Amino acid sequence: MDIMREFCTKWWKRIATVDMLFIAVLTLIASLIGSWLKQYPGFKLFGALIIALLIGMIIQFPIRKWYVGASDKRKAGVKDAAGLISNKLLRLGIILLGFKLNLQVLFTQGIKCLPIAAVVVTLTIVVTYWVARKMGVDPMLAILTAGGTGICGAAAVMGLSGSIKVPPEKEQEKDDDVTMAVAIVAIMGTIFALLEIALGPLTGMTQDQLGITAGASLHEIAHAVAAGDAFNAVNIATIMKLSRVLMLVFAAIIIAIWWEKKHSEVAPTGKRSVAFPWFMLGFIGASVIGTFVPFIAAITPQLVDFAYIVLGMAMAALGINVNFKAIAVKGRKPFLASFLVSILLMLFAAGVAVLFF
Repeated sequence: MDIMREFCTKWWKRIATVDMLFIAVLTLIASLIGSWLKQYPGFKLFGALIIALLIGMIIQFPIRKWYVGASDKRKAGVKDAAGLISNKLLRLGIILLGFKLNLQVLFTQGIKCLPIAAVVVTLTIVVTYWVARKMGVDPMLAILTAGGTGICGAAAVMGLSGSIKVPPEKEQEKDDDVTMAVAIVAIMGTIFALLEIALGPLTGMTQDQLGITAGASLHEIAHAVAAGDAFNAVNIATIMKLSRVLMLVFAAIIIAIWWEKKHSEVAPTGKRSVAFPWFMLGFIGASVIGTFVPFIAAITPQLVDFAYIVLGMAMAALGINVNFKAIAVKGRKPFLASFLVSILLMLFAAGVAVLFF
């Protein structure tokens, strides 16, 4: 009982602060603005999460000037509040995003897509990581960029970051790498979505083949949907893309184990522990409930909308804490690695689509 009381008191002191309320309100507003703007053509390709991240990056300057000022206490409070929101809400958002996965559709209409997704995700992550490391990119940034490129953009980067455990003094560096990887896959996905929409009709491929190519190669769900819609193949593009999203569960678990063996630093006690992504079990649970429980299935769109609001708050919080200098110094090489592999991914996806569809 005393332990529980101590735990609750500790967390209440972190949560029940003016700084937490201030940052929570700002990130909620940023997320809602992102959700509102994504409906317009100019913002549709970026999606709500990227818009929320950009807003967070912009508002950090007025926050520093007009709220934090010269107060070290407020500076620490803002950093802690934004860090807590980005860390905890990303897990909640990923769990809620599971309601978007209709397992019945994936295992019936998408049965051919699942093995393709497994191969695409595995090859893309391995090759992107290898290329990035050969270019001298740090392991953390390399694996986050690889995951975002191979699976589902920003959501994958954030999901995989929960699988990677770092010492407290390296949390800021990790957050910067997450932000950088998100920015890279957002830009890359937009470039290749526009490229596929422009070149697709010139290839002579069928609508379904173009939809499969989009779903198998583009980074964000928004990118795959936009390209699929342009080809009148939005359903098959979405199924293919969601097959890749499902791979996030397996990738998160495998990367957690791999990271602990290869890169984890020994704690002061001399013990190591795997940052097992337990929230991924929640993601699968939400998928099962959303698929087979009629009442929940009826409100799935609302739950998914709420998931994006929560994830948008996490993204905006990341933006508030981002270190622009670190991004400027470290961003070029992983961007180039993602670009090179995205070209290979698009060609490979097109070849698979022609062979099997």
